[in-house]
Amino acid sequence: MTELDDILVSGEFAAFREAYAPAVHPAGTAAVRETIRRRRRRTAVVTAAAVVLAVAIPVGANAALHRPPEPGPAQTVTPTPSGTSASPTPPAPSTASPTSAAPDGRITRSQLLAARLALPRWPQGAPTTCLTDEVRLRSGSQQDSVPTLLGEPRYADLDGDGATETVALVACRQGEASAKQVIAFDRDGAGRVVTMGRVVGTREGMDDVTDFAVQADGEIRVHVADIQPCCSTPEWAPQRQWRTYAWTGERFDQTAGPTKFGVDPRLTDLTLTAGDLIVGAPDAKGKRAATLTVTVVNKGPVDVPLLGFSNFYTVGEPAGGDLARCREVRSDGPDACVLDGLPAGDRKTYTFTFRYEPLSIDNPPNLRVIHYDSQERWWSDLKWTDNEVELKTAG
Repeated sequence: MTELDDILVSGEFAAFREAYAPAVHPAGTAAVRETIRRRRRRTAVVTAAAVVLAVAIPVGANAALHRPPEPGPAQTVTPTPSGTSASPTPPAPSTASPTSAAPDGRITRSQLLAARLALPRWPQGAPTTCLTDEVRLRSGSQQDSVPTLLGEPRYADLDGDGATETVALVACRQGEASAKQVIAFDRDGAGRVVTMGRVVGTREGMDDVTDFAVQADGEIRVHVADIQPCCSTPEWAPQRQWRTYAWTGERFDQTAGPTKFGVDPRLTDLTLTAGDLIVGAPDAKGKRAATLTVTVVNKGPVDVPLLGFSNFYTVGEPAGGDLARCREVRSDGPDACVLDGLPAGDRKTYTFTFRYEPLSIDNPPNLRVIHYDSQERWWSDLKWTDNEVELKTAG
């Protein structure tokens, strides 16, 4: 017996005596030997297992050093009162999960001209040739009353879906002017060009659209005017504003800028009054002179740098008086004798002399006063009805 065996046997005897000696009688030497043999066999098994475990632990520890990091601690569920079930925390959505991308709505000018489009309705009174269904846009100048693409399309993500949409200015001739619409276009899932909606159009608080721009945030800035220059209306006459529009999920609404045009701050109220046209006796050649005195009041609120008088040809050829100081202006407006200015709140009287050549009784002579600015551009008046007088002849 080895020393280790002696220690194990002694330990087993001590444990046996402590636990069972008080309750049993001694069984003799033979019984003790048999018990020891059983203990030795069990001890040998225990010892072998201990050896295997001692060898296995260092190997496992070494493997753990080279094992990939374990995932973080598992989520725990807070205990709930008896009779209820805990709701497990829902897993966070995976950012890698595939999503369906929105169609690319960047439509080139040539693609827009080639597509069959459904356009928003044109203003009431537009020609029947200003179509809305299955429309092929024209390109270039507006020679006919048909929908025409003006300028170049522009692009931005208008609805926040991550894809680009297209914005274009479309017009249709309507008499001397044109109806205009700023329209947004997109593509459907099949790649077809579709109309997203009208951003803004004429007759919606203004009468002209002159330009537009799209911003990185998807808002659309539109340059609008209160009147559309045509016929005898000069290019500088309209009031102009920038207004901003954005997609609301269903339509485009205005989000910034003025919503209407007020009184044009560049205009003033001129009033013209006149005395009788005094016609003199014929001279040796049978010609007569006529004299006229007129008064102009500037009721304001704007100073007038230059006053012009037109229609004097209905009276006759200018022959003197204040008409001798007439100056010509570069303006392409009505023929006028242009004189000095008149500040707001002031009045001034002028005397004109003509070589009298009366027209037919159906066209009596008349005179009109006109506001010119320092650049010699003519302007409308806040109240046109008192800018012109019909002359009465005396003598």
